[in-house]
Amino acid sequence: MVELVKYIAKSIVDHPEAVEVAQSETEENIVVELRVDPDDMGKVIGKQGRIAKAIRTVVKAATPRDAKPVYVEILEEDE
Repeated sequence: MVELVKYIAKSIVDHPEAVEVAQSETEENIVVELRVDPDDMGKVIGKQGRIAKAIRTVVKAATPRDAKPVYVEILEEDE
């Protein structure tokens, strides 16, 4: 999932070299954390969160049915 989120994010932003994706796993779920350049934050979130919702939908669709649920979090620079 990390590579999928990284590919999508790099396709959207103006500064693809600043895209960072990390994955953490618990017993219940998998969390994919996305960090981008502060100037690109609006492009990744989109109007009314539409782009962020689309990224989460694609990740959910790519997750196997019997696997743990995968959540995508878009983090700001200071987090």
